Amino acid sequence: MMQMVTVILFGMFLLLLFLRVPIAISLAAASIVTLISTMGMTSLELISDIMYTSVSKFTLLSIPFFVIAGVIMEYAGISKRLINFADVCVGHRKNGIILVTVITALFFAAISGSGPATVAAIGGILIPALVKNGFKKESAAALLAGSGATGIVIPPSIALIVFGVVAGDQISVSIGRLFIAGIIPGLLMGIGFILAAMYVRKRNVMELKLEAQHSGAAFEVSATRERASKGEMFKAFYEAFWGLLIPFIILGGIYGGIFTPTESAVVAVFYGLVVGLFIYKELKLKDIKRILIDASVQTAVVMFIVSAASIFAYVITTEQVAQQISDALLGLTTNKIIILILVNIILLIAGAFMDAISAYYIFIPILLPIMLTLGVDPTVFGMFMTVNLAIGLFTPPVGVNLYVACGLANVSINKISRAIIPFVIASIIVLLLITYVPSITTFLPNLLNVK
Repeated sequence: MMQMVTVILFGMFLLLLFLRVPIAISLAAASIVTLISTMGMTSLELISDIMYTSVSKFTLLSIPFFVIAGVIMEYAGISKRLINFADVCVGHRKNGIILVTVITALFFAAISGSGPATVAAIGGILIPALVKNGFKKESAAALLAGSGATGIVIPPSIALIVFGVVAGDQISVSIGRLFIAGIIPGLLMGIGFILAAMYVRKRNVMELKLEAQHSGAAFEVSATRERASKGEMFKAFYEAFWGLLIPFIILGGIYGGIFTPTESAVVAVFYGLVVGLFIYKELKLKDIKRILIDASVQTAVVMFIVSAASIFAYVITTEQVAQQISDALLGLTTNKIIILILVNIILLIAGAFMDAISAYYIFIPILLPIMLTLGVDPTVFGMFMTVNLAIGLFTPPVGVNLYVACGLANVSINKISRAIIPFVIASIIVLLLITYVPSITTFLPNLLNVK
């Protein structure tokens, strides 16, 4: 009976995906068909209760507020000030624009908590600067797509909030601990992107020089600016200060016991409004309506996915599908190294086809018991699962960041898919480090005694 449930559930889900039905609808439809086939029409009474319960959790209240905060930051002009500050500091160096791109992406990721939002906010300014510095358009867009993916790893991260909520059905996982655990993995991803981008730039410059020689055209690579004076650096720092302060206020407040992760989202909204309206003065009262509409649309998408995926997770749990798959995987081998490799492969493939929130609801009920059996810290599992799904944001065929970057750079998905390969390789190296060296994830939480 359980095998039949598994076949119906995953068979229907994969069929709908193949037919290009949206993931959230595919999850809900496959779950409903499975429930009807096993429990009859009376099971339909459960669906509304499951969907409502899944989105009515207090912790998830932080999602709409972090979304609003991210949209406010875009309107407030924080992104261009962060870019200018990074440019003033390192823009005069040969590879300075690479540092500017990755550093700005890390900071904006810490503000918005979203990969696509990070790419959209900084890509329009940085892609032309990268091209001027010797990158091909597709390579510049690929660097932005990869760097923006740190948005779901660097705290505060909407993805990590959802992980904590879903995993919390089996074992208590602190959102605060997940947040602090994401700092070092996020920085390591940034370093990986910088090294990969230096290699890519060197190759791009060589290729562009050869093309220029064959066509007889002039070719020149230049830094984005001259070395800045101390006065210019201080001015840029002063202008960016209020934006740079946001991650420290959010994380400092959480770990100082001043407010909870959920309350920190509300603080971020009010802080963004104060900065945008009264300090930078680029945010106008008339923009509030547009901000609320944009944030409502983004929040509705997230919450619909959460509610639809929760039905799928309910079927996996109640029909013991998770236990069946867990037993099958552990039956193949008891070698921890091999199992972790298999889990990473599964998540990398899943990340290439679905968003992080859907993946959490599908795979956490299945994989978390296996991780606990192997003695893997839930925080470590949360981090390498999130990094896997972050890689999925810039991996074809469904990498959302790729499509955002394609639109900004006006290049085809085929070109950017080839250009993204070095950044995928760099990310996978970081992923393996996080998977097999758990202290990378647990060092900061343990140091700060965050439970």
